[in-house]
Amino acid sequence: MVISLITSASEASLVPYSSALDVPYELVEHVSWLIYERRREMNSPWRRLGCFKQALLALARLRKSETFAQVGAGFGVPEAAAWRYVDETLDVLEARAPGLREALVGLGEDDFVIADGTLIPTDRIKADQPYYPVKHRKHGMNVQVIARPDGTPLWFSRALPDRTHDLTAARAHGIVQACLTRQILVLADRAYQGADATVRTPYYHHRIQPEHYQQFNRDHARLRAPGEHAFAQLKSWHIHRRARCSTNRIGSIAKAIPTLLICDNSG
Repeated sequence: MVISLITSASEASLVPYSSALDVPYELVEHVSWLIYERRREMNSPWRRLGCFKQALLALARLRKSETFAQVGAGFGVPEAAAWRYVDETLDVLEARAPGLREALVGLGEDDFVIADGTLIPTDRIKADQPYYPVKHRKHGMNVQVIARPDGTPLWFSRALPDRTHDLTAARAHGIVQACLTRQILVLADRAYQGADATVRTPYYHHRIQPEHYQQFNRDHARLRAPGEHAFAQLKSWHIHRRARCSTNRIGSIAKAIPTLLICDNSG
């Protein structure tokens, strides 16, 4: 798919050019229908961009992490209008994001899922301390994921300050309790040590433990490894590689992008 974006030597000079957006046409079409439904609900007046182009603009912003000035110039709309188009699209996608219990529907005692957390770097913060963990040495937000054994993402959490421990975040989002209620086995790394319930983590100091402890850790790591594919899909949307929006908006983006991933995987 080819769209009109821009490149520039400075913010004062924006020159349009053609560029390819590496997303399926069906995904753009699906998002455009969601926007169309929202406009009908709002009885919205005529807009400069139609539903398809609005979807394309928003996806270009999320996929390539272009500034609003850049994507706005590429689609022939002011920066403020580009911001409103993207903001509205995020609201539509966030509203469609599945809840945790909804994501676990169909899973039971014989199934297992992979739980993990990742960092969404950001350069805009309200206060240094909550968003600057010693572990990562950069400001960011913590996002939790529940994935199938093959790495397909089922659910992503809202973003919390990255100084939040993974186990604390998992409890706050209700992951531990929801999986315990449905008796779903959860494979997680050592950051979730102490969660108990149905959560299984590797043994500490396994090299000085009996051989069956070491074998358990090897099997555990092999089964948990595909969970990284979920984060790879998440960060293929470059907006998550370094967010330039407010920390509040990162939470909305963290819920909106998984909706795109789920739509893409189901298609």
